Amino acid sequence: MEFVVSIIAIALMLIGAFGVILLKKPLDKVIMFSIMDAGFLLVVVLFRYLDVAMFVALSDPLCTLIFIMAIVKIKEIRQRKVKSGELHD
Repeated sequence: MEFVVSIIAIALMLIGAFGVILLKKPLDKVIMFSIMDAGFLLVVVLFRYLDVAMFVALSDPLCTLIFIMAIVKIKEIRQRKVKSGELHD
């Protein structure tokens, strides 16, 4: 059973890593980062580092929220610069 879970964890990490590298949209990258993070959490639990797993489980939603807030802020800044004529997209 542990072997199957480790294969799933490795698959999640690889899918997430390739998704972060290959996808273009920032929100898609955040979703892929969350998938990669789920695989990382499974690996940490499989190696029985439960204190680290607890920290990862508590900090991951906060990191995802910070990423989403940064993406929204960057989008607002770009739109403002396009309207003012500073940036030509």
